[in-house]
Amino acid sequence: MSNRKEHLEHLPHAEAANRTIRFKQHDRLFALLSLAAGLIFLQGYTIAPLIPRLAEAFNVPVQEIGIIVPAYMLAYALMALFYGVLSDRFGRWSVIRISLIIFVICTALTATAQTALQMVIWRLLTGLGASGVIPLTFALIGDLFPFDQRGSKLGLVFAAMEGGMAAGSAGGAILEPFVGWRSLFIGTAVLAALVLWRLHLYGALFDTAKVEKLPTIRQVFRGYSQILSSFRGKRTYAYVLWNGIYHSGVYTWLGLYLSQRYNMDALSIGLTILGYGIPGLLLSSLIGRAVDRWGRRWLVPAGLIMAALAGIAMIFEIPPIGTTIAVLVLSLGYDLTQPLFVGIVTDLGDGNSLGQTMGLKVFVLFTGFGIGSLIFGELLRFGFGASLAIFGGIQLICGAIAIRLFWQEVPSRLRSKSP
Repeated sequence: MSNRKEHLEHLPHAEAANRTIRFKQHDRLFALLSLAAGLIFLQGYTIAPLIPRLAEAFNVPVQEIGIIVPAYMLAYALMALFYGVLSDRFGRWSVIRISLIIFVICTALTATAQTALQMVIWRLLTGLGASGVIPLTFALIGDLFPFDQRGSKLGLVFAAMEGGMAAGSAGGAILEPFVGWRSLFIGTAVLAALVLWRLHLYGALFDTAKVEKLPTIRQVFRGYSQILSSFRGKRTYAYVLWNGIYHSGVYTWLGLYLSQRYNMDALSIGLTILGYGIPGLLLSSLIGRAVDRWGRRWLVPAGLIMAALAGIAMIFEIPPIGTTIAVLVLSLGYDLTQPLFVGIVTDLGDGNSLGQTMGLKVFVLFTGFGIGSLIFGELLRFGFGASLAIFGGIQLICGAIAIRLFWQEVPSRLRSKSP
């Protein structure tokens, strides 16, 4: 009896110790997954500022080489639909690992491209491989944390993604004249391989399959239909789509914009857009905590309107420093919208289909990314002024409407106090 009593007296301390170990494992797991997400965004955002340089290297028009952006984005979007479903059946880590392996191989092989067509093919294959990591990281956050505690973890992942944006946007353009664009892809592949090697220590720790068998194609699309059956779902995914169109359209062609307006070389382009991703890198955790405390109803409209004003400002003849500030504001507008949309999406559907829910979100977002770069590129026939005016005007209207549409997006403890 005495031994049993002593055991029970020590049990709470053992549980506390186990919780401490588990929290540390959580932190290490999401730190590594965040690094992987950052590297995926780094290689994705390395491309756009290099479009003028790649057009010269492959001796093709900028519009022709510019197809590498939507090729990657649309392939990424398509596969996200299937990775999410597979992860619900086989577990998040199994699918993340396969996705990372494909990403490492195809990113390295991109450096072997000798023609514009080969570059397009490798970018398409990289997109097919890479799209399992980020949505399943978001799904894992939804698996492990209640809705009102997800903002800080999402903030960590988005901080890494924004760091990847900043490093890819500016670092690629700055380093390319010194090391060449091929070395940029090889270096990214090596770093991603190191992250994958470290992830195997933690990847399977919190991973359990959510369903016992794969759904049929009809069941898959019925699941997507159910996700979109509510007003909250339709509204959120519609904003994810348009916001992706807007940001991709403006960002993809920034390199060409700076080249034409200010006659900048690749190094100067990199320095000018150095701020893209910096606000998120510095503020994502703070934004995440603010979301957990106060909700999304003010932050989402503010982010949409800020991004709109940044694009509209670039219509006018402003000095390069003005464009740099506009890029900073554009980036902050992204930080105040996409991470917050992810938080809402993790609260849609049921817990057993979270991978599918996140897969749909990434499909919609990257479809927007691909469509946005294509549409903006076509509008460039009328000049940057007309393109920015159309995109910025629509974004501004969407921001104003969002004030009403997102008014109920507050934490549950605050919603219960509403009259």
